[in-house]
Amino acid sequence: MGASSTFQDTLPLSSDALLAQLDAWGLTYRLHTHIPLRTVEDAKGVEDQFLVPGESTLRLKNLYLRDKKKRNYLVTLEQSREIDLKALGAELGVGSLSFGSADRLFQNLGIRPGAVSPLAMINGVQNNVRFFMDAAAQQVDVINMHPLVNDRTVAMARGDVMAFFDRIKCEVGWLQ
Repeated sequence: MGASSTFQDTLPLSSDALLAQLDAWGLTYRLHTHIPLRTVEDAKGVEDQFLVPGESTLRLKNLYLRDKKKRNYLVTLEQSREIDLKALGAELGVGSLSFGSADRLFQNLGIRPGAVSPLAMINGVQNNVRFFMDAAAQQVDVINMHPLVNDRTVAMARGDVMAFFDRIKCEVGWLQ
């Protein structure tokens, strides 16, 4: 099964329901629809259409990870940032990290590979997923993210993204 909006009704929380919740909370965003994006390279092919002159934007890559104690992590980084899982595990104080399976991704974040996003923490907080974000997010105007599916992108002001995390009671760990 794919990660596009065609299959959103098979998710614990659909993309449409997430967007309706953002609206109900008064959080603003610009919604962009596009071909399904599965990788950072795919995203680089369409992201220029989302940019607004004069607006600093954080474009993301997201990693769903597990440690040896079977604890789950969602790590969101600036898309061009290089990452060493061994060094990241040491920085987080959790030891060795590895990528989580597609089944665990669905179980813990309610999404499929290709649609990994900080917005999936709306499900992750209930499943004790720990969230870490690139400190670069604190310096931008807008953050682009998938709203639980990979054929849509929302551009949200940084303040609205932080308000989202507050609403869902998600503690953000910052990565330098």
